[in-house]
Amino acid sequence: MENQTLRLQDIKDILVRRKYSLFIPFLTIFLVAAAVALLLPPIFISSSTILIEEQEIPPEYVQTTVTSYVEKRLQEIKQKIMSTTRLQEIIDEYELYTDWQGRKTREEIIGRMRDDINLELISAEVLDRRTGRSTSATIAFTLSYEGKNDPAKVQRVASKLTSLFLEENLKVRQRQVQEASRFFEDEIHKIEESLHEFEASIAVFKEENINELPELMSINLQDMHKVELSIERADEQLRGLKEREAYLQAELASVSPQLADQERHGSLKLELTRLKTLYSDEYPDIIQLKKEIVELEKSLSGNPDHADSLSQPGKPTNPAYITLSSQLSGAQSEIVTIKEQIKNFEEQRDLLRKRIQATPVVEQEYKKMLMERDSLKLKYDDLMQKFMEARVAQGLEKEQKGERFTLIDPALLPEKPYKPNRLAILLIGVVVGVGFGAGLAAILEFSDDAIRDTRSLNMATNIPVLATIPVIDTEQKIAGRKQRRKIMFLLAGLVLILTPVVFHFFVMDFYVFWAKLSRNLTF
Repeated sequence: MENQTLRLQDIKDILVRRKYSLFIPFLTIFLVAAAVALLLPPIFISSSTILIEEQEIPPEYVQTTVTSYVEKRLQEIKQKIMSTTRLQEIIDEYELYTDWQGRKTREEIIGRMRDDINLELISAEVLDRRTGRSTSATIAFTLSYEGKNDPAKVQRVASKLTSLFLEENLKVRQRQVQEASRFFEDEIHKIEESLHEFEASIAVFKEENINELPELMSINLQDMHKVELSIERADEQLRGLKEREAYLQAELASVSPQLADQERHGSLKLELTRLKTLYSDEYPDIIQLKKEIVELEKSLSGNPDHADSLSQPGKPTNPAYITLSSQLSGAQSEIVTIKEQIKNFEEQRDLLRKRIQATPVVEQEYKKMLMERDSLKLKYDDLMQKFMEARVAQGLEKEQKGERFTLIDPALLPEKPYKPNRLAILLIGVVVGVGFGAGLAAILEFSDDAIRDTRSLNMATNIPVLATIPVIDTEQKIAGRKQRRKIMFLLAGLVLILTPVVFHFFVMDFYVFWAKLSRNLTF
């Protein structure tokens, strides 16, 4: 059929002619949408809002050992709570997904529950203290659970999940601070053992090299200087004694060892007189002189025995000779003593010299041991400081003064189903039904080449129409129209019957939908 301008009457004729093509698809799709909306089970959702509160005590005073970001910690807690064991315990406790039992596998049921649990972070623009710039930070999060048919059970499951999140967060933070404290304590014990071993090895090293230690270097040098001075003085004394020895030997060679009895008697008398002027009679030399004088007098008076004893050859009788001889013996004895002293001093000097020469090597090893000991001491002090901070952080978490989760909106009993949105399904059914019916009618109309009025015939042939023959209804056509009317009446009655049910289920949804739409339009 050629293109022609549609008039209002043409449109009315098309609607009348294609009324079944319009109405039947629309009614079919509408009924299907209504059935879907009515048959889908109601799904309820219950959610909790948990606030993430910052540490009460400023971090400048107490630094916590829980350094992980809250987003990361939330995901870790979520994975722990959504483990197969935990979710299976909740499913068994609250008898969830009973309609799936026996039809689905355990993994499929747990996977469905994971899909029904939703964790949503709430962020806000805050001022970063370190940079002074505005940044996005997580200040809270919502934890929700959705289930069908039983809103009370949905609320209990949401409350259970919320309590698990709160408890797990406390456990995670306490475990982290306890592990940090235990780690530092173990490291401190290890460092203490190493320090004790080093102190013991240093003590053994000092005991083995007690005279070669660097702190004794100055003392060894002073002792070395003193020994050298002592050697010099001993050498001077030795030279003086040797000179005296030579002098006494020369004097002794010029004096006769034997002396005449009368001369000797006189000299002894003079010596006794001299000694009495200096000492008392009990002085040993005076007593000895008296004995010699008595014996000499006896010899002079004619006693042969005493005369023979006094005149024995080889025994010196000259006092001067005896004195020089005793002085020579004393000088020689002192020479031997000085030589022994010089030998001892030289041995001391050699020993001190070895100690001084060994001191740099000992000092290098000793410094190396001290450096390792000091390094361990610094590490020990650092670990001790961190351990004390970890203990303070542990007390902070124990008293719940650190960052914590606070439940501000507990899970409430859902009053209306979260989904399905029956009104939306119904509206979609209406739109799709109208569109499908209009499309079907348009296709049928544009594919129909029949000429139905004089205007179409005139435009198609360019020949004027002289007369028209009216429609002649046959009995078959009349029966068909009656049958179609019956079907229409039946469909209309079905619509009238469904209208109260549809109103009951959708009127409140319409109000909720309109309220949400108004709120969105306001924003």
